[in-house]
Amino acid sequence: MTCGSTLPTLSGMTVPSTTPAFGLWYDFRNPDPDRPFGRFYSDALDQIAWAEQRGLDSVWLTEHHFCDDGYSPSPFVLGAAIATRTSRMRVGTNLIVSPLHDPVRLAEDAATLSLLSGGRFDLGVGQGYWEREFEAFGRNIRNRPSLLEEGVEVIRRAWAGSADGFDGKRYSLPALPVTPQPEQTPQLLVGALADPAIERAARIADGFLSTQNPHQASYLAALERLGKDPAEGRIYAGQWTVIAEDPEEVWSRIGTHALYQLNNYISWGAFGPGVPQFTDPSQIVEAGAFTLMDAGTAVPFLTDLLRTTPQIKDVHFWAMLPGESVDSGSERIAYLADKVVPAVKDAPQ
Repeated sequence: MTCGSTLPTLSGMTVPSTTPAFGLWYDFRNPDPDRPFGRFYSDALDQIAWAEQRGLDSVWLTEHHFCDDGYSPSPFVLGAAIATRTSRMRVGTNLIVSPLHDPVRLAEDAATLSLLSGGRFDLGVGQGYWEREFEAFGRNIRNRPSLLEEGVEVIRRAWAGSADGFDGKRYSLPALPVTPQPEQTPQLLVGALADPAIERAARIADGFLSTQNPHQASYLAALERLGKDPAEGRIYAGQWTVIAEDPEEVWSRIGTHALYQLNNYISWGAFGPGVPQFTDPSQIVEAGAFTLMDAGTAVPFLTDLLRTTPQIKDVHFWAMLPGESVDSGSERIAYLADKVVPAVKDAPQ
């Protein structure tokens, strides 16, 4: 059974097989004014189809709105395009800012994408943090925990075919069924950074979207506090890592793209208030915000990570940084696929 295959469960939900998957993370940001978005999308889709042929197992899509660089506002549309270009890769969101959306529409779009992909889709959501987005969509950012939690409940009911209606603090819905239902219920994953949000993810989600490895222990501890078996936890681990034959040389070419990426996140409030921006790419590495590795370092690191935290079901890496060329990203994907992934998968777990 390959990493891209799925196993049925009694509830009808399908989950990836037990072999850890390796995937790519895309935000589809394009700050290059000389690169048309149509061509960029086409080239990225070609890259994803090629990456599947090279043995990569998953693609993860993220969301923001009102960004000058076109940070993807439509992950479901992109996910549908990816599903038609691939046959084995799982497609997931890491993540959708669910409080900005009507949860019924999220349930409908996710169900449709699950059907289009043959059950290869997982819905990952989070509560968000960028006040400008909440204001633009008429949401109060203070309500984001309850918007997230009620939204998750509405989505689950919709996927189950419930016509009971819903009357909550944030949402009130009529007694109407949502159709079509997914034939294979997607996993509903939740991402978080702060401890209270991680505890909420442990309580309401099928798995945890981890964007920083140290948070994985917090998630497993939260499962235990909630009376759940930590061994049954599921972690989908995004990595801020550049893996290349000569990572320092690669960083000298793409570090400015990482500087742009991280400083944007800091200015939006992703890591909380008062976080200073970086002024030089070297500071990013010194702070550990990005890690540089070659295969000789990456293979033992990832092998140990997966051995010590077997709850990790997927490890995924940025396919390319904002403004980086598709060809440059493809060089790292090829190195990952040829020099790292096979060695980690073959290592004793």
